[in-house]
Amino acid sequence: MNGNSNGFGSAAAAADYIRRHHLHESGENQCSSVLVWSLVRRFDQPQKYKPFVSRCVAQGNLEIGSLREVDVKSGLPATTSTERLELLDDNEHILCIKIIGGDHRLKNYSSIISLHPVIIDGRPGTLVIESFVVDVPEGNTRDETCYFVEALIKCNLKSLADVSEGLAVQDRTEPIDL
Repeated sequence: MNGNSNGFGSAAAAADYIRRHHLHESGENQCSSVLVWSLVRRFDQPQKYKPFVSRCVAQGNLEIGSLREVDVKSGLPATTSTERLELLDDNEHILCIKIIGGDHRLKNYSSIISLHPVIIDGRPGTLVIESFVVDVPEGNTRDETCYFVEALIKCNLKSLADVSEGLAVQDRTEPIDL
């Protein structure tokens, strides 16, 4: 994200914030969980929480280097995206993807999503951080490009929160002991 738009000031400040305030070491009689990781980690099913994805066809065994072909719902300036899985770390709850093709203007787009267990008002929760880098398309400014991508990410994160909270209410989540 650019400048101060991530709410932390910089990626280094966000990492420091997480390191200082949001890492929990569970004792012998304690546990914590990440309710949304089971959604985010599904490289082959982004449509579960990304509202602009209508369909996804994954190739390979969902390992580093696996590809997915994503169909985008109408209303966006794209119809398809080809994406590669760069990193999937179930221990650290990190997913990295890179867009390598498609009929859109997000050239050299790379995204990192990390999930961090937190306690909010005495209840377990999840801090989700997504960062990206992308080329600024010809004819656009840096601010316009960041605004567009940030709007998509915010929409995806809002949808992720709604879906995961809905699953939690239905008791259909899959907690992961950390």
